[in-house]
Amino acid sequence: MQAIDKITYSTYWITIVFVVLLGGIVLLKLLNEQKLTQRFYAIFNFTFIEDELEDGYKYLTPFEVVMFIFSATTLTILLAYLALYMEGKYKITFALFLEMYGVVFLYFLAKRVLEFALVRLFLVQKKLHTFLNSKNHYLHSISFLIFILLVLYEYTDFKSTALFFFSFFLFVFRFLLFFIRNKKLIFNKLFYFILYICAFEIAPLFILFNLMF
Repeated sequence: MQAIDKITYSTYWITIVFVVLLGGIVLLKLLNEQKLTQRFYAIFNFTFIEDELEDGYKYLTPFEVVMFIFSATTLTILLAYLALYMEGKYKITFALFLEMYGVVFLYFLAKRVLEFALVRLFLVQKKLHTFLNSKNHYLHSISFLIFILLVLYEYTDFKSTALFFFSFFLFVFRFLLFFIRNKKLIFNKLFYFILYICAFEIAPLFILFNLMF
């Protein structure tokens, strides 16, 4: 019991998580170095997305599974830091991380499964292929950048306000790129796009934040 309590309230565990995430990047490189490069630079260059979309996109490959876990873990740490900042605390506990990770992981998993099911149910996978994949690729891309920000925040004098500001900027930038990348489809199906944003982005996030804060 004492060992569990020590792990729960120690801050050394965060270093282990960062090392595991770094190991995840190494694993992604071993699995597919070219695809890793494409994902990292997706937010900076449309060409990488175009090349990868031509090859298709599969959710259950080893690369995609590791990428999914990496993104979920990175965003969980960011949200945990945000929760502590709002509560006026400075150290994240392992118990809080596990609790939030469970919620975030299930959120992304349920969202991905529901999108996958509805796209195939209504037989629109070809029409929404670029729409859904570019959204995921941009999220993966900013996850790498947020990981760098988190490491800087944990081990340097990088301020929490700077962490949240740059992270917010990355999410806004991601949305703008996503909108520009799919503007033709969005304007042609504006009503359905608004419905999608409300049902799959805003409403789930509202529920997620109510569960976590």
